[in-house]
Amino acid sequence: MIKHIVIWRLKDHAEGQDRNTNARQIKEQLKALRGLIPGLVKLEVGLELDNQHPEQGHVVLYSVFENRVSLQTYAAHPQHKKVAAFIKAVAEERRCVDYEMFATTGGYEHTGRTPL
Repeated sequence: MIKHIVIWRLKDHAEGQDRNTNARQIKEQLKALRGLIPGLVKLEVGLELDNQHPEQGHVVLYSVFENRVSLQTYAAHPQHKKVAAFIKAVAEERRCVDYEMFATTGGYEHTGRTPL
């Protein structure tokens, strides 16, 4: 399993909309990817509760993929590219981490392998 987590800070205004409107639009566009991409096991999108802290992100994506190939398929998928283009237009900052998990009797653990 591959976990793919992304946090964005959004511009106050972009694409003719305010930050909160763009955040909600990002959430809806990402949620629409569910069921479209083979190997996408889970996709959650959260919006920040309190915009008072400059070190916090505004939107977070938590997604799980069957394997690295599934994550690459997601990245190349036309619908993902469409969402990514919108996000790029409205975001001022992006942070991302991908890591691999393996099954154990107690659940999943990080593999500790070096990324590609």
